[in-house]
Amino acid sequence: MTAPAEENGGWRDLGAYLKSAGFRFATLFAVLFLAAMVGFAFMLWWGTAGTLSRQIDDAIRADALGLQEAWRSGGTAAVVDAIGERLAVDIDDHAIYLLADSAGLRIGGNLDRWPAVAQASWSWSADTVRRDGVAVPARMHHVPLGQGHRLLVGRDATDREKLRTLLSEALLWSFAVAVAFAIAGAAALRRALGERLRAASMTAGAIAAGDLTRRVPLSAQRDEFDQLGASMNAMLDRIDQLMVGIKGVSDSIAHDLRTPIARARMRLENALMSAPDEETLRAAMETTVADLDGISRVFQALLRIAEAEAGARRAAFAPFDLAQVLADAAEVYGALAEERSQHLQTSWPDKLEMVGDRDMVLQAIANLLDNAVKFTPQGGTIRLNASAPARDRREISVRDEGPGLAPEDRARAGERFFRADPSRALPGSGLGLSLVKAVAALHGGGLRLGDAQAGAERTGLEARLILSSRA
Repeated sequence: MTAPAEENGGWRDLGAYLKSAGFRFATLFAVLFLAAMVGFAFMLWWGTAGTLSRQIDDAIRADALGLQEAWRSGGTAAVVDAIGERLAVDIDDHAIYLLADSAGLRIGGNLDRWPAVAQASWSWSADTVRRDGVAVPARMHHVPLGQGHRLLVGRDATDREKLRTLLSEALLWSFAVAVAFAIAGAAALRRALGERLRAASMTAGAIAAGDLTRRVPLSAQRDEFDQLGASMNAMLDRIDQLMVGIKGVSDSIAHDLRTPIARARMRLENALMSAPDEETLRAAMETTVADLDGISRVFQALLRIAEAEAGARRAAFAPFDLAQVLADAAEVYGALAEERSQHLQTSWPDKLEMVGDRDMVLQAIANLLDNAVKFTPQGGTIRLNASAPARDRREISVRDEGPGLAPEDRARAGERFFRADPSRALPGSGLGLSLVKAVAALHGGGLRLGDAQAGAERTGLEARLILSSRA
């Protein structure tokens, strides 16, 4: 009962082998290698046996033309004399001549009779002929003369046939060796490809099984396989970062939202149970609605960050004037700064054309200004500047006079729900800079944080938003 299953398994393995990329590449290599060998054999044949054949034909043609000229000048006797002279100086004994009359009777030459294959006018033929009683292979040219006379001029092709035989045997053996090398090379190529791809396949299988720490091993060759492996590793690192980020966001959501939700529930329960009048109950409900609105804003911010990171907002990209966006943000937050006895200084060119999502860029600038207003003390100055340091680059700088951020906090400032110690007592969700960072990445740029005034007692924070104008 197991034999059919094993047979089917064997056929499946064979089918998988034939469909594998290694087999296809190996087959392509073998075909190309054999094609190259066939081309080489053809060139070798053409350059040796072919050249020899052409030289023989040229010699026969020139000899025939000379004998035709002798016929025109002296007739039969002149041709017979010319043939005799040529045979006398034929040291290699390769020349073949036959002059026959209209009845086919031999007049001169070294052939016993007229060959049966040499019948057509001005024709070339090859056949075994009897020369001086000896059968030899010959290449012949048939030339009709006047008065029904015919002339046959040829050469002994024994050496040529020997050369052809030798070349044929050599090429046959060479082809056999080439086939063996092609098969061996194809097998080696498939094995090499299989070994290089097996590591990536095993890594992918381990990751699919849940081991996200696995990476594709790289060799020192730095070839295309290593480049592919490096790209896969970079992708896996990014996936790992996203997974860690998702876990962190989940934990942060659970931690940061549990308290306001519990507080809202408790406030409503207390109001329902012990509110002395309708006004107190209404106040509790209004406070609860405000808390729920805050939770809703958190989720809206998370949604905007997710949209920016996924590139879903690229469909909304269009040309706009960044200077006008900066003016709109400065108008709103300039008034807010005045309420806190702060001063907002602005500076940017009249025109800052770029391509992108206007609303998302405005939200990012607003988040930076909101943080600056929040942390700058009364009487402080907030500076909003923008420039175009390159043709395809736009930079927006927001400086405050707040407590600033420690270097270790700057590295984490773009993380969701992260809040440094000085900001924990202030309202906020810790998502502002995360959104700014996502918007910057969406527009092919980044977010850089640094000291606004190096060396001062109160350094402040400088947030530099870098955007590509051709995003």
